[in-house]
Amino acid sequence: LLASMGTTSSKSGTPRFEKQTLFKSKKGNVFKIPAIYYNENEKKLFAFAEKRTSQDDFDVVALVMRTGKVNIKSEVKWSKPKALVTKCTCGYRPMHPCVVYEKHTETLFLFFNYVNEKESWQLQHHQNKARLRYITKKKNDNKWSKFTEVTELLPVFKNWSTFAIGPGHGIQTKSGRMIIPAYAYSKDKQPIPHAFCFYSDDYGSTWKCEKMLSKMSMECEMTEILESSSKDSLIYCSARSFGGHRVQDKIDESGVHTLTTVTPLEELHTSCQGSVISFPAQSGDAKTSEEKWLLFSHPTKQKSDWERLDLGVYVSTSPLNSKGNCSGEWSQPWVINQGHSGYSDLTYIEDGWFACLMECGEKSATDEIACQVFSYEEVL
Repeated sequence: LLASMGTTSSKSGTPRFEKQTLFKSKKGNVFKIPAIYYNENEKKLFAFAEKRTSQDDFDVVALVMRTGKVNIKSEVKWSKPKALVTKCTCGYRPMHPCVVYEKHTETLFLFFNYVNEKESWQLQHHQNKARLRYITKKKNDNKWSKFTEVTELLPVFKNWSTFAIGPGHGIQTKSGRMIIPAYAYSKDKQPIPHAFCFYSDDYGSTWKCEKMLSKMSMECEMTEILESSSKDSLIYCSARSFGGHRVQDKIDESGVHTLTTVTPLEELHTSCQGSVISFPAQSGDAKTSEEKWLLFSHPTKQKSDWERLDLGVYVSTSPLNSKGNCSGEWSQPWVINQGHSGYSDLTYIEDGWFACLMECGEKSATDEIACQVFSYEEVL
């Protein structure tokens, strides 16, 4: 397969498939916050990002997309950038792209927050100005729908100082439950964030809130470890913390539980978002045919308060212990991007291949958003 993709072997440990720049920042145009999904039926990658006029969160003007046709005989061929959602004249701006595919209706959902105030203002005044919206695209249809606002959650939004989803990707479990990762700040005098998720059991028609993680936590992603046709499948959650170690939790039929992990994942002292996905076991060592392995991406070093370096990819080939619980056992990281690194999002392609959409660059992590395709063999 490596030969058929036109790749070459590397003795340096660097990826054998060339990194491709998808969104290049320049004066007046800054791209941040990647999200990616691979649609196996269409053999296509969908890459999303925020477009801003500056580094400031307040200057988001659009959510943009590029699609990549995956051909195993050549590199991924990407379409031209396209703006999907733009800032409203009333001041609301689209932020935090989070993509998820609903397999029964063959619909791609792009969720985002619609916000008209800075986060700092919302936390100071305890007034949540964030809304939850999404647009959709049907299979083989190039047109996206108009946005839909998740109105049934409006009452609970009032309980928080503010909230945000993802960013990155959500999941759909084998039972059909759709899960959108999120976090919200309390209305305490000193607002405290906790990660949780929104979920839907009716293919995205209505949404509810899962219980929050007990530990202080922020941006998160979730994935299904042990697939089940019922709603009691095992979900693993990796959440951004405030230094020390990442928060790792499991969600099962009895609720949300903090994990005592075999391998604590280090968090940078200013912390950073990270991405996690599950994928089919790549050998006969899996305990059951339904068991998944895990992949996690996150910067591994920090030079200064805002200089995160060397995006690493970690693998877990033993996500379950002998009792069938999450083990939290991880390998040492393989550095997929040397130098300035930031937010990232992972997706599984197929046949042991992955794609990572990442913030990176020579001078700063916001120089560009690039896509790196790599194989499980390279991670090993």
